[in-house]
Amino acid sequence: MGDLGELEPVTRESTAAIIAGQLRSAIMYGSLQPGDQLGESELANRLGVSRGPLREAMQRLVQEGLLRSERHRGLFVIDLDENDVRDIYQARLAIERSACQLIMQGNRGEAVVRLTEALEVLITAAASGDRVAMSDADQAFHQTLVSLSGNARLERMAETLLVETRMCLTAMQAVYPEPTELVEEHSVLVDAIADGDEPLLLRLIEAHMLETIDRIHPGAA
Repeated sequence: MGDLGELEPVTRESTAAIIAGQLRSAIMYGSLQPGDQLGESELANRLGVSRGPLREAMQRLVQEGLLRSERHRGLFVIDLDENDVRDIYQARLAIERSACQLIMQGNRGEAVVRLTEALEVLITAAASGDRVAMSDADQAFHQTLVSLSGNARLERMAETLLVETRMCLTAMQAVYPEPTELVEEHSVLVDAIADGDEPLLLRLIEAHMLETIDRIHPGAA
């Protein structure tokens, strides 16, 4: 290992992390669709990488739950249904409630600035009526929210859940909020942080998640 600050060759670990990020994006945006089998040789050629770091990257996604392994068959992108959407939003609630509590204990001013920026992107997407842009902006808002907690582990868990949320977009289309409703649901979160009202913030984040579950499974939240 060289001196501190000295540039060194990119390690195999960081290469695997980059590949894992590309695979997550491909799963999120549907280039790799639910049920697709991942062929090592084809992926290695497409990504221009060797099989070693590719295998490591794929194993990361198996551990995250985005890929499933079938004995003697290989690795496949997971399939998600409406029941999975419920489980995902329940897990997101646990993570984002904790993130909100940490935000209220930290720098609320920074949180308001960054979330207001994310909200403006969401407002623009809502005005366009583009469901994909709205979903992107919705996800970016929640990524920002969790990152503001300062807890890297919460952020890593949220990343996987947000990819799964995006994978469920087709199942959620019929229950996705109208543009004005989507903006309002996020705007009140920012207002609660700005006002320092933690009880209200926690009630709002819970309602935000549980109402989505109830849209899909009335009475199940």
